[in-house]
Amino acid sequence: MVTTKEYRDAVAHAHEMRATRPIATAANYDPESDQVLIYLSNGGEFRFPAHNVQGLEKAKTRELQAIEISPSGFGIYFPRLDVDLDVPELMLGHFGSIKWMASAMGAIGGRSTSKAKKLAARHNGALGGRPRHKRKKAAAGA
Repeated sequence: MVTTKEYRDAVAHAHEMRATRPIATAANYDPESDQVLIYLSNGGEFRFPAHNVQGLEKAKTRELQAIEISPSGFGIYFPRLDVDLDVPELMLGHFGSIKWMASAMGAIGGRSTSKAKKLAARHNGALGGRPRHKRKKAAAGA
């Protein structure tokens, strides 16, 4: 439960942020470039690739075209997907949770090819490949 003091502090912090940082005033999706474009209160614009963002990676064009700005201006919402995104985090390059981003980067790394990767694969193959996982025997009476 939030105390009255915590609530007042949060409201004061939000007012300070709105007074000192640009907020989103509008947003739209451009299907040709697969980019979400956010217009900011300072006249600037920010865009990001929609399908690189957690929650949007499998979205269809019609689902991405409906975008709402949060009352604070610090968030955007895709109602057809029920996805909320934090604009300041997006601007920092945080397109998803740490776990999701690590998984996405690992998948990209696993698909990459290079001379070093080929040599390492050959070397590991010459040694018999990856070691097999040893199965633990079930404990007696378990």
